[in-house]
Amino acid sequence: MTEVLAIATDTVEPATASRAERCEDYRLRAQFYRLLSGAFIEEPAAAYLSALRSPETLAALAELGVRFDADFLEPPITALEQALAHEYTMLFAASGGFPPVESVRRQGGYQQAACFEVREVYRRAGFQVVPGRFQVFEDQLGIELQFVAELLERCAAALDRGEHLEARRLEKEIKRFWALHLGRWIRGYGVLLEKVTEHSFYREMARLLRGFAEAELELLGVHVEDEDHGKLKVQRSELAGLVEQGASACGACRGTD
Repeated sequence: MTEVLAIATDTVEPATASRAERCEDYRLRAQFYRLLSGAFIEEPAAAYLSALRSPETLAALAELGVRFDADFLEPPITALEQALAHEYTMLFAASGGFPPVESVRRQGGYQQAACFEVREVYRRAGFQVVPGRFQVFEDQLGIELQFVAELLERCAAALDRGEHLEARRLEKEIKRFWALHLGRWIRGYGVLLEKVTEHSFYREMARLLRGFAEAELELLGVHVEDEDHGKLKVQRSELAGLVEQGASACGACRGTD
């Protein structure tokens, strides 16, 4: 999957890229983050699904190895929206499901250390979590992806203004966030979701998420172990002490600079 995603993360080396090329790259990557975010932040709405089923988008996704089945391609949008709302509830909200939340996947429960850590990161960055139809936790997958999309868009805006040092600072923030948060759980979570979902939409978005994560980590030069490993169940006893790993996290942070 990493190879086919090269088309989405094919970045010209900064030493040879023009400012316009770098800005375009930042914005294209931000769009990809937002596309993925839309699959996980809440039940996919009709407008999102219609855009995803457009011939242009399907063709672009096909180049990345995404192949939806008839359960996604054929139903009327209203019926598809209802089917995915049910699947979303069963996967992410129902008892025994698999919430796309970092604290749950890494630390065994809601609002653990990861949640407070990303909340502080957002505060320092001036990033506000705006609820949609439902209130969400700050370390929910869709929110974390939106945050990186926002930083990429800020990188592009900084370059547009000729503020190269600010763009570089934001790039470091993106690398740090992947090293301390996204890189630590979403690859394994993608493996799990691909196995447990019954609908091709979530199966393919899970594959896309995993492949995109691998490609982004390679692009950013971040090397971090996935702590999720696609576990069907996350036991608190297995993860005792993770809440107190602040010092080692800081080491990972410095390593991304």
